[in-house]
Amino acid sequence: MKIGTDGVLLGAWAPVEQNPFSILDIGTGTGIIALMLAQRSTAQQIDALEIDEQAYEQATDNFENSPWNDRLFCFHAGLDEFMKEPEDEYDLIVSNPPFYAEDYKTNNDQRDLARFQDALPFEDLIEAADLLLSENGILAVIIPFKEEDRFLAIAKEFELYPTRITRVKGTPTAEIKRSLLALSRNKTTLFSIDELTIEIGRHEYTPEYIALTQDFYLKM
Repeated sequence: MKIGTDGVLLGAWAPVEQNPFSILDIGTGTGIIALMLAQRSTAQQIDALEIDEQAYEQATDNFENSPWNDRLFCFHAGLDEFMKEPEDEYDLIVSNPPFYAEDYKTNNDQRDLARFQDALPFEDLIEAADLLLSENGILAVIIPFKEEDRFLAIAKEFELYPTRITRVKGTPTAEIKRSLLALSRNKTTLFSIDELTIEIGRHEYTPEYIALTQDFYLKM
């Protein structure tokens, strides 16, 4: 599967200022977000979870061939199976969850599994975060902007509250398409909300997007 902009955004944006010791990437795909967080942080334990066998094998290969292979590990399991006997708490949990619920389904089962919300409902993701986050841990996700209110409402039921929100649009005149959300158990009314525009024109990236992601591109 190709690396998408959503994964790059989350991998570059997810907060690591709290110096997490342990990180979990739920639905890692090819492992891009976990690899980016290995590059950005000093976390000693970076676990990833992937249910699709081909994606799991590719993520494992990518981890083993990276400079951080001693800190990265991928589990071949679904989230429900992983949660049955949780062994660790995590200081940072990240996920780029499948969310194309309203779109038509293709004839490609693997692509459908990766893209459709019934593979990982928001409720399941947030319940897992509630169980697996350390006391001061952070959950960071990227979701469709139109799902932001619903995601935050579900999170509130589990006493997880926003600490930062960045809303993303492709060009200055485009509608907001994505929300980057960071949540924790600590309720605050002073969380930050900002916007990020990716491009001024075709392949002409904004200074903000370059500043966020340039450490991960060979040509930027």
